[in-house]
Amino acid sequence: MPVTVTHGPPTRFENLADLARLPYFEVQDGRLRLADAALGPAIDVHTHLALTYVVPQAIDLKKEWPDTEHYLPSQRPIDLEVYINKNIPSSDLQALTRDLSLGALTAGGMRRTHTVPNLAREMRELGVRHSVLLPIDFPLLSDNAGAWLGAVKGRDDVLCFGSVHPYQPGMARSLDRQMKLGARGIKIHPAVQMVRPDDSRAMKLYRLCGERGLPVLFHCGPVDIETRLGRYLSQVRHYERALAENPKTTFILGHAGALQMEEALGYAKKYPNVYLELSSQSLSNVRRILAEAPPERVLFGSDWPFYHQAIGLAKVFLASEDPQVRQRALYGNAKRLFGLS
Repeated sequence: MPVTVTHGPPTRFENLADLARLPYFEVQDGRLRLADAALGPAIDVHTHLALTYVVPQAIDLKKEWPDTEHYLPSQRPIDLEVYINKNIPSSDLQALTRDLSLGALTAGGMRRTHTVPNLAREMRELGVRHSVLLPIDFPLLSDNAGAWLGAVKGRDDVLCFGSVHPYQPGMARSLDRQMKLGARGIKIHPAVQMVRPDDSRAMKLYRLCGERGLPVLFHCGPVDIETRLGRYLSQVRHYERALAENPKTTFILGHAGALQMEEALGYAKKYPNVYLELSSQSLSNVRRILAEAPPERVLFGSDWPFYHQAIGLAKVFLASEDPQVRQRALYGNAKRLFGLS
């Protein structure tokens, strides 16, 4: 990909290492690192490990691999001005789909490298102080939340949410069990879990979360690589009832509404219990969110291991000339939300 000539900082890059053309990063020993520790710290509120369904978790989540196989490979070109999945070539998109579907039944593929040590190494290289894991479970035949909570037990650099499907029997008991294991919130993914966010059972779950002080982080908005049904379930208009009728529950709109950012931004302005999480948004949209959203309710996220954490960091660095705005979005807001010392 040819380098775009602009009067400001570059926004198109030949590969991940090429991000070092920005003043925020450098390459050491073949790995991209933060160039100045003063740019940090950051808290990444949108990360995952290897997901497993039907069969028990067969991947060693505590094993370190030499390299992380991100779903956007490090050698691919990067354009910061588009929604991030637009950077994934069709061949890589097919590999991603296989890895998340059939691959979820095995201990192989790219998923084997999506482990706690690999995430922690990337965090250290980029000044990310804490990351928040977001498991996704079905009513039966999966326990990603339990596996991930066990994998990070005793760590203070990686927090973990729980996952309770709205149609899982005994929702309250499941929430309490996961809280005892250390869950700091609940992740809801309408497109994967196949439930509308305003479903009556989901509304009960949000109320239970509010009673327990557990924030709910939604996958919010269509991304154009999900199934047709998943795209329908993720339409941002389907989330408003949950936000409006559960004022005591804190909601985080993951991906800030994805390809329907305008609607999500409007909800953040309208409802004081709503945060916007920035992962995957274009640089232009990150600028708009930082300029227009309530400044105390914007959160940094990367969607690791889909994407390297440096890509999301680069957008926040470029979009935030005011150090106070940058500090709140990268660290201060999440620190307050999760009560971190």
